[in-house]
This record gives sequence, C-alpha cells and structure tokens, in this order.
Amino acid sequence: MTTQKQIAVVTGSNRGLGYAISRKLAQISIHVILTSRNQTDGLAAKEKLSSEGLAVDYHRLDVTNDVSVQQFTEWLRETYGKVDILVNNAGVNPTPKPEESSLLTVQLETMRSTWETNVLAVLRISQALIPLMKVQNYGRIVNISTEMASLTSIKSDYYPLAPSYRLSKIGVNGLTVLLAKELQGDNILINAYSPGWMKTDMGGENAPFTAEEGAETAVYLATLADGGAQGQFFAEMRKFGGPIQLQW
Repeated sequence: MTTQKQIAVVTGSNRGLGYAISRKLAQISIHVILTSRNQTDGLAAKEKLSSEGLAVDYHRLDVTNDVSVQQFTEWLRETYGKVDILVNNAGVNPTPKPEESSLLTVQLETMRSTWETNVLAVLRISQALIPLMKVQNYGRIVNISTEMASLTSIKSDYYPLAPSYRLSKIGVNGLTVLLAKELQGDNILINAYSPGWMKTDMGGENAPFTAEEGAETAVYLATLADGGAQGQFFAEMRKFGGPIQLQW
C-alpha cells in the first residue's frame, strides 16, 4: 500500500489518551496506525474510528517485547514504507498501590516492571522506527510524560509521591533530551509533554479533564513545522491556552 498521507504510529491507542490522539490526528488527514497488546480491543477501536470515515489501520504491538516490535516494524516497512510520526503513549501507573506512597515501601519488582513499560519500551520502539524516519529526513516523536517528573518542582508539588511512576517518567524525560541531542540535523523533532489528569482508566472518573483535551498538545507536537521545538517538555495546552514549556 502506498499513500501520500503522513503515517502516524500511536502506541497503546485502543482506549483513553492514545485513542483520543489517534482520532485527532486522523481528523486532520493523517493516516494513523493504532496499536495495542490486545488485538480484539485494538480492532474494535479501529472499527469505531473507521465508522467515522477516518483513515486508520491496526497492528498488534507489545512494546515491551523485542519480537513483537520487530514484527511490527517489518510489517510497517512492507505495508507503508515509512513512518512520519511516533507517539509513545503506552504506559502504566501503579500509583494506587498502597506501597507506592513511600520510597521506603515501594516494591522493587513494581519499579522494574514500570520502568520496562514506560522507559525501555519507549527506547525499543524508537530504535526500531527512527531509521525509517532518517531515510526520508523527517520525523516527529512525542513522548507522554507528566508534570510529576519535573525535577525543578518535585520538592514543592502537591502530587502523590508515586516513586515508580515518577522515576519512570523522569527516565522518559532524560531519554527525550538525549535522543534530541543525537538527532540534531536529521529533521526528527522529539519532545515530551504532560497531558494532565484526565478521565481515563488510569486517571479515574474524578479527573477534571477529558482524554480529548489531553490529546491537544500531542497533536501540536506531532505536526511541528521544520525547525520547531526540539528536546523540550511541554504542558497541556488547555491549561495556558497555547504551547507552554515546562521546566525539567
């Protein structure tokens, strides 16, 4: 299959924020590849968006598994021959567990598994897809982070301690900066952003904002013009009425 449209891959996009990002990208004529570990859920999400007349495709992807990432990358290369946008949305947050309220009680296995999904998986899929971006000298990568990962404000913020989640997202921020440094001159722009507290399975019903609102900054960063922001950390746009950079 060949297409003149931009191709976007959104990880963990069968529901919540990933689904909202996929929908918004498709609404501006970007061809979106939805991915998820559970194929049944992913195909259901694809059918729902397709029923709205949106150009989307689906392929199963477990970003924590080398073989799954390899198979996905080969399929993407054979089917589309390129990728323009990667949104690293797939992630976990074990914060509701009581032991996550303190570094003195956090379980190291939980921290390891959180790091595997939130950090190493981001690196794994980035390593796989960036070569396809380099071929065309174009790419946009959006990493989902959180204000809770700002080292500047951690000591005074009002969020839960959440050590496994916070430290993993600090890792995502570090990965973003290092990749941005390495990709200088390749026209591959990589940035992180905080979508805020949303009404998703992770955020719960008490959250003040919707996943659609949380998706706004992702779309902005995924469609940056050449020479746009590189290696930066952004807040959710609804909070300030436009793109505002956060302190690392």
